[in-house]
Amino acid sequence: MAPDITTPTTMVPATKAASGPSRAYVTFLAGTGDYVKGVVGLAKGLRKVKSKYPLVVAILPDVPEEHRQILVSQGCIVKEIEPVYPPPNQTQFAMAYYVINYSKLRIWEFVEYSKMIYLDGDIQVFKNIDHLFDYPDGYFYAVMDCFCEKTWSSSPQYKIGYCQQCPDKVQWAPELGPRPPLYFNAGMFVYEPSLPVYHDLLRSLQVSPTTSFAEQDFLNVFFRDKYKPIPSNYNLVLAMLWRHPENIQLDQVKVVHYCADGSKPWRYTGKEENMEREDIKMLVRKWWDIYDDESLDFKNIVAAAEAGNGPEQVDLQAFKAALSEAGVVNFRTAPSAA
Repeated sequence: MAPDITTPTTMVPATKAASGPSRAYVTFLAGTGDYVKGVVGLAKGLRKVKSKYPLVVAILPDVPEEHRQILVSQGCIVKEIEPVYPPPNQTQFAMAYYVINYSKLRIWEFVEYSKMIYLDGDIQVFKNIDHLFDYPDGYFYAVMDCFCEKTWSSSPQYKIGYCQQCPDKVQWAPELGPRPPLYFNAGMFVYEPSLPVYHDLLRSLQVSPTTSFAEQDFLNVFFRDKYKPIPSNYNLVLAMLWRHPENIQLDQVKVVHYCADGSKPWRYTGKEENMEREDIKMLVRKWWDIYDDESLDFKNIVAAAEAGNGPEQVDLQAFKAALSEAGVVNFRTAPSAA
């Protein structure tokens, strides 16, 4: 099994306790497509597990007003961000590819929050993970990735069959040079917003080559010395189910990342490779159970809490305070990266 370097049982809680609007989850949305369904599902999932913290949605200007209103109606804090454009020496890369991937770096500018947990829009939270906010400050926490999928076919890791999920199965060949540093999946991570870090990120981006894994590769290089792995339960990349089943206990999984080809629940047909698996079908059904549950709609949560019909009443106070503090919909001006 993969080494469990920083599990919650070995962590020492931070001495600085934050509360209310100083902590939040954050995700990213661009364009006019159907990813807004993923974000709505995520917002409802966080409510189902009774998270104490709101969901901030960093959106690009091309997100239509209709989608913005849907997010607001679901209790999200919507923040429009300026796109990050490629520097002149990287104009060979498609503009949309660059902007969509690297504009996520703007979330380091959200310094009204002391700590945030980033989640991709194709992620669902099935168990409460608020305790991750209590991990010690000063580090970048994320789950180690897997090198076994064909998307890694050009890498030396894939070519020799080496994967950090099972490092003893295939030894790293000395002639390939030093063993690669631990590499994380950037679909979920715990970080601290910081203006100095934000500006360093944008400056570094100007001189960094663009790669096939875009901001994920970039963040892995930038935070190499700050990175601390957390268990796969906090970001189950679905390929782990068939690549490293010995490392996964589905009943223990807290966060599922629907990133495999054909696995987006709102687009699921079951026709793509591995999508006919029973565990995949079950996880897709679990996502839809949350998305379709009208009792998890923000207006119904508010109504139930104000009527005193459930434990949500306690959690709602901090949640509504966070929304009030944020003003719900904000426009954030940021300097162009180019």
